[in-house]
Amino acid sequence: MIDLRSDTLTRPTEAMRAAMARAEVGDDVYGEDPTVLALEERVAGLFGHEAALFTPTGSMANVLAVGSLVAPGQEVLCEASAHIARAELGAHGAIGGITMRTWTHPRGRAELATISSMFAPDMGPFFVRTAAVSVENTHNFAGGAVLPLGELQELKDWAVGVGAGVHLDGARIWNAHVATGVPLAEYGAIASVLSVCLSKGLGAPVGSLMVGSRDAVAEARVRRKRMGGGMRQVGILAAAGLHALDHHVDRLADDHAHARLLAEACGLDPATVDTNIVVVERSDAPAFVAAAAEHGVRVATVGPTAVRMVTHLDVSRADAERAAAALAEL
Repeated sequence: MIDLRSDTLTRPTEAMRAAMARAEVGDDVYGEDPTVLALEERVAGLFGHEAALFTPTGSMANVLAVGSLVAPGQEVLCEASAHIARAELGAHGAIGGITMRTWTHPRGRAELATISSMFAPDMGPFFVRTAAVSVENTHNFAGGAVLPLGELQELKDWAVGVGAGVHLDGARIWNAHVATGVPLAEYGAIASVLSVCLSKGLGAPVGSLMVGSRDAVAEARVRRKRMGGGMRQVGILAAAGLHALDHHVDRLADDHAHARLLAEACGLDPATVDTNIVVVERSDAPAFVAAAAEHGVRVATVGPTAVRMVTHLDVSRADAERAAAALAEL
């Protein structure tokens, strides 16, 4: 069975397991795990920010990151199918007391004309104040679309001018970096605070990081503990992240090529697939998923008529070709 449901399904390689086994560890709640500290320093530096905080999940990293910009009773603007709005179980409202308003774009893009028309400054005790704008790059439910750097830079310049923060959900920012060649630091520069994930395309078993200023990360460290995210000898997991940064970033290009194979098999223009996610419209998505499973390929529904397939570390070229042949029959 070739499993294309998500790139979260990757398993640590033998080399990654070896790195985890020999990791030097300490108590991370005390700030004494040397491997975690090394990972946090490295990731912060990659994105040009002062500090980073290791978290068990991307959702926690996003809650902490957005909460560092948006106080209870304020709002964040985001695209309607953004992960923070659609796939984090209302955590930002339930935990942070934050509201959201959304715009819609089929590719998840952040068009400034739309966002600026929605922006609500502090207008007294009658209207919710917009404190931040959140963008997602790559955009999961828009089929792994890469957001244009120019649009993101324009958004950041505008946000600075109106006193709003910018949150970047960079769960798959590594894919955007490999697909475009844009340096990670340039993506980091458009964000007041961001989150990045190690357990998707990079293949680590667990882990994300919130990245931002020293003050924002210090506050988030306290909130992480309050949320139950204070971990102890977690350098074993951080070592997997360091190994992934050393060995699994450039190979994301293979996943992108494999995704284009699948797109072509499904009758899509492969040029429309930016990274490692393919979304196919079918009249009955659950029926298509069931039929694909009978052909030895696992895919997932992301809506009643939308089917998603994601290439990843555990899908070889031969796997992708076999899956493409099966999908072409369907």
